[in-house]
Amino acid sequence: MAGGRRVGAGLGALLCALHVQAACRDTTVTQELLKEGFHRDLLVKVELGEDAGGCAVAARTRLPPGIYVDSYELAMLQQQNLTKAVLIPDVTDVEAPEYLATALVLVLYLEADPRCSRCFRAAVPVHARYHRPAEGSQQALVVLESPEVLLCCCHSTGGIDAGGSRGAQGTQSPGVCPDPAHHPALCQPHPRCHLQAWTLLPVTCSEGGNAE
Repeated sequence: MAGGRRVGAGLGALLCALHVQAACRDTTVTQELLKEGFHRDLLVKVELGEDAGGCAVAARTRLPPGIYVDSYELAMLQQQNLTKAVLIPDVTDVEAPEYLATALVLVLYLEADPRCSRCFRAAVPVHARYHRPAEGSQQALVVLESPEVLLCCCHSTGGIDAGGSRGAQGTQSPGVCPDPAHHPALCQPHPRCHLQAWTLLPVTCSEGGNAE
């Protein structure tokens, strides 16, 4: 029995790894800063190399000290189901200037685009910090690194018992995500997923666009 479960889990992990590799092929990631001034929206768009049926997609972005996400504003947006994200650390000092602030990590869950089966997108408000006074310059440069793409996939319609036969369809259990940078809420339950088939693999894909 235990051997059958190990075979089932190993097969699910292998299928997931192969599917993730195929999905990341020719994947493009685009970041855009919308609006002007100190208060903007960060738009992240991902187009996978192939259809990502059964996968949830997220982007992990490092925010430099020059910009930040307001943790209270983010909590309000999530209560209204307008976004889904994890901010690390989860409390932001919104008053700190750039030279006293620290970088943040934002894990942003992307919504599927109904017009494109390979496309996902999400936006979140970001805010610029005050920089040190500088003579002869009225602008400060803030550079956003290319985000990592995270796939939470399931491909199994049921477990495999010791005899090699298929078990019943899995229940809608939440996925299991590794610590510390991931949150279980990013792994969405799927009616065809067996719990052992869920995994979250970090994949660095090519960047399709830049944000300043």
